[in-house]
Amino acid sequence: MNILVLCTGNSARSILGEALIGALGAGRVAAHSAGSHPKGQPHPEALARLRAEGIAAEGFRSKSWDEFSGDDAPRLDIVITVCDSAAGETCPYWAGAPVTVHWGLPDPAGAQDEPRAFAEAFAALKSRVEAMLALPLEDMTPAERKTALSRIHTETA
Repeated sequence: MNILVLCTGNSARSILGEALIGALGAGRVAAHSAGSHPKGQPHPEALARLRAEGIAAEGFRSKSWDEFSGDDAPRLDIVITVCDSAAGETCPYWAGAPVTVHWGLPDPAGAQDEPRAFAEAFAALKSRVEAMLALPLEDMTPAERKTALSRIHTETA
């Protein structure tokens, strides 16, 4: 399964989500992230948080969601928006008609205490990703996935 985590800048929350899904999914799912207006590089505090949590922080890049809408893009199964502005934008066409859900989180970038804000965002995403990966995603219908993933957001908010 291919899971895409979206945020406007693709530098903080979506990078954390991609890293968590990749690390916790352990090859079961393929994790990706992108943004509608990518910042050009991951936020240094996002990478520092990954390292602090024992997750490899190399190889992440801030990229446009256009990379996932072309003919050569991976077929997406799930698209998760993690910021309100990305959730409200008109997304490109995604091959495969993926389930789309919103797991909104406050932006840790620019917070008064960035290390703490990134730790909180990481913890919230980790609990949601763990709950998602506990589901039998491969055996669920798209409607069942959408319901379950939306419930994860409301129950872990």
